[in-house]
Amino acid sequence: MKRTLLTLVIAFGMVSGIFADATWLTDHKQATEIAKKDQKPILMLFTGSDWCGYCMKLDKEFFSQQDFKEFAQSDIVLLEVDFPRNKKLDATTTAQNKKLAKKYGIRGYPTIYIVDADGEVIYQTGYGEFVKAKSAENYIKILKEKIAAKAKK
Repeated sequence: MKRTLLTLVIAFGMVSGIFADATWLTDHKQATEIAKKDQKPILMLFTGSDWCGYCMKLDKEFFSQQDFKEFAQSDIVLLEVDFPRNKKLDATTTAQNKKLAKKYGIRGYPTIYIVDADGEVIYQTGYGEFVKAKSAENYIKILKEKIAAKAKK
């Protein structure tokens, strides 16, 4: 009985780890601190989460895919920089997001920046690049190559 219970606990732990969601932060300072501590780049997603059609498509076709979740958990820190129309963000987050959009010259959504912990741009991309990649797996490969190329410099 104990052996069966132990096997079930181990199996559940493995499955829950595999299917765990990637954690999107909304606090730039927190994302930067984690990136520095873990020596990982930050993937900043500039999005209109509740109104931008391409943002929603990118979420469904890429960010919600298991391949991306595994990549995110092991290789990057996620930061959502949201500009919603129907949900209210607190004043601090709104001001932070506007400041980041200005700093990186955001003109449309979704826009993705991969930056190092100091905010230096590694790669800038968006929905069009994802479509060209033809799959989440290929897009992740491109992102990993860009990150690796920066690490070699």
